[in-house]
Amino acid sequence: MQRPNRFVAYVDIDGRQEKVHVKNTGRCRELLTPEAAVYLERSGNPARSTAYDLVAVEKQGRMVNMDSQAPNRAVLEWLWTGQLFPDLISVRPETVYGSSRFDFYIETASEKIFMEVKGVTLEEEGEARFPDAPSERAVKHVEGLIRARQEGYGAYVLFVIQMKGVSHLVPNVRTHPEFARALRRAARAGVRILAYDCHVTADSMSVADAVPVYLAPPAPLLEKFNGISENIKENLRKGELSAIAEPLLKWYDMHRRILPWREDPTPYHVWVSEIMLQQTRVEAVKPYYQRFMEELPDIASLARVSQERLLKLWEGLGYYSRARNLQAAARQVLEEYGGQMPDTRSELMKLKGIGSYTAGAIASIAYGKREPAVDGNVLRVLSRLRMDAGEITDPKVRQRVERELKQGWELPVREGMGLARPGDFNQAMMDLGALVCVPGASPRCGECPLSEFCMAHGCHCEGDYPRKAEKKKRTIEEKTVLVIRDDNLAVLRRRPGRGLLAGMYEPPGLEGHRTAEEVTRYLADNGLKILRIRKLKDSRHIFTHREWHMCGYLIRVDELEPRRSTGETEEWLYVEPGEAGERYPLPSAYAAYLPYLDIRQGKPPDREQAGTYADER
Repeated sequence: MQRPNRFVAYVDIDGRQEKVHVKNTGRCRELLTPEAAVYLERSGNPARSTAYDLVAVEKQGRMVNMDSQAPNRAVLEWLWTGQLFPDLISVRPETVYGSSRFDFYIETASEKIFMEVKGVTLEEEGEARFPDAPSERAVKHVEGLIRARQEGYGAYVLFVIQMKGVSHLVPNVRTHPEFARALRRAARAGVRILAYDCHVTADSMSVADAVPVYLAPPAPLLEKFNGISENIKENLRKGELSAIAEPLLKWYDMHRRILPWREDPTPYHVWVSEIMLQQTRVEAVKPYYQRFMEELPDIASLARVSQERLLKLWEGLGYYSRARNLQAAARQVLEEYGGQMPDTRSELMKLKGIGSYTAGAIASIAYGKREPAVDGNVLRVLSRLRMDAGEITDPKVRQRVERELKQGWELPVREGMGLARPGDFNQAMMDLGALVCVPGASPRCGECPLSEFCMAHGCHCEGDYPRKAEKKKRTIEEKTVLVIRDDNLAVLRRRPGRGLLAGMYEPPGLEGHRTAEEVTRYLADNGLKILRIRKLKDSRHIFTHREWHMCGYLIRVDELEPRRSTGETEEWLYVEPGEAGERYPLPSAYAAYLPYLDIRQGKPPDREQAGTYADER
């Protein structure tokens, strides 16, 4: 008749209303509906206010067991039949392992196993789904099984579908997407994920037959989206971008980011901004771009500026070869193109430091050419849109996507397709990836103008795309930083002209983590009389492929004088601290130690804003 809360229901028994206990406190709203035929079991506790337990219900001619304790009892009986583990030795229920409590600990002749049992009562259109309500506990169980598997145990998730007549089981991504992601992680870690249906009668339930488990959307679910997906793929190949161009550009016109380089998109402005934006977040770039343009407003001024001043303007952005390449390309433009940036993709790519993406961005945004500009944001959007399984870090995948888009740009522009605005189309794709189709498992699909076309969204598996190769481990390099000062001067040295942080200035240092005694001996060998030495805090700086783990010392000396020759090739530079901060480009890798030299950098970005700096090559 009704279910006022999770624990009780009111049923009609031969014309009288009876309050009964619901043994499954889950959602089960699609089962316990008015007029449903239910099955009760008399309670064994005479002191309880409810005389019956509700244990089963009929749903459209199918008997569904609702007893939340029944799956474990049925599995225990079934395990001892030996159907799953023919060499079974022992089964122990409710076993604690680490911080997890699993339903069963099982030993066979060859393996020790933890098993978690999940009862399934939700069925829609012949498909079983779990869970029927958000369950953080279920996620924790799966994570515990992953740990157990990593530590050498067998690990199983066994879904017990408390009915017959279902075709397959899928994680219920609509109710709890994190559980679906946890199951996929578990499968990759080697956890076995099984499902069995059950024979259910008015007074019994027993494990019956294996049922397929689809951790990614199964074919019946994909059929809803295959037409859209195939059309999108074919459209991208043929250039029929109208399906996404119109809603995308309407969204862009309302939500586009206001950025200084967009307000006057000359080839020079677009070029400098795109180089700065490599490896660095937009908000971090803005002040650098403004300062750069104030001092170097055109190609000629960039070509003429000294390298030291150029690196000082770039100081804090990281990946300093970008600045050197920028200047080299400016000189190319002056010498080979009469000071005018070329307007074709092929000619732009002849310039130092300009790759396929940057060439496409300049050609489309500054010159209005129908050229694709495929960055990480664009790859992420298209990967989810088409459920493209290609790894976006693979250059071949990027080249393929560029070819597909390029074929579209080469066709005549058709009315309503929006391709008369190639620069805006490219920037719209970038903004969509940066603002809405963001990395990770929680893109803002409710704000996306392409959600109705998006295959990953339709299948609730956005977090599985794009695919990425595993990151390589960074090389750890240990360093000792020496902050050396007398009353008036501080010591810097210039890094080599090639390689990491080429041509920049830094405090002197030693490889490895050195003790104060080792540092004292090193400086004494270099003719310095130490007044005092103090250990500074440790620091760490992350590059793309390496990490610097640094310790530091503040060293006060009597007087800084030219060092005695020790056979080393490096030279020390004696600078006035106030002058050094303005004149010498210093890597932000040493940010923890520069204040002890009374040096402040020009305007370094916050590390979380700037992101990880890439190594020089």
